[in-house]
Amino acid sequence: VQLQASGGGLVQTGGSLRLSCAASARTYSSHVMGWFRQAPGQERLFVAAIRWGTGATYYTDSVKGRFTISRDKADNTLYLQMDSLKPEDTAVYYCARANRYDTAASNYDYWGQGTLVTVSS
Repeated sequence: VQLQASGGGLVQTGGSLRLSCAASARTYSSHVMGWFRQAPGQERLFVAAIRWGTGATYYTDSVKGRFTISRDKADNTLYLQMDSLKPEDTAVYYCARANRYDTAASNYDYWGQGTLVTVSS
């Protein structure tokens, strides 16, 4: 399974970006797809996740109300709409797939290559 993340870039504080993650193989209803981010010198942290089958979503507190995770089952693509961006959102963003919901990166077995999001103040 290959995951291809895209959509990162440079944006000003308060701006928006939409990340995409295309999967090379079918994503099944039992799978959970997630977004993580890693700032320089820091560990990779959970941002959001979605149950592929039901569409149930989960967010870390710092992005609730600003980020929206979604999926297009027909295109096998995961999205992360990021609004009201802040400088502290600056990081490399990774998409990943797991067999069950968890916020721990170790639970995800397939990862995209990462896309850099930079929010200027």
